[in-house]
Amino acid sequence: QVQLAESGGGLVQAGAALRLSCAASERTFGRYFMGWFRQAPGKEREFVAGISASGASTWSADSVKGRFTISRDNAKNTVYLQMNSLKPEDTAVYYCNQGGPTNGYWGQGTQVTVSS
Repeated sequence: QVQLAESGGGLVQAGAALRLSCAASERTFGRYFMGWFRQAPGKEREFVAGISASGASTWSADSVKGRFTISRDNAKNTVYLQMNSLKPEDTAVYYCNQGGPTNGYWGQGTQVTVSS
């Protein structure tokens, strides 16, 4: 059973930065797509950013392009989400995903709150 543990969330003011981390429990981490998703109150979970197994390819939602950067360190079984220029609308629970949203694994989530 894969376990994913997110960390790095918190309460910040608009314009600030945060870096989220997600550590995976298993040694085959480097074989899988990793992604970050988020869910705001009353809204559906949405894709934020994704990265290929090797790290060579990344994708991000239009709403975070230019502000958020996803990266991974396969030697540490960890994926990161660097979030800059945070906005109140970025407030959500952020979830780490391994293997895609349909059949993959999820972390427990970390709360990010951005005050105006």
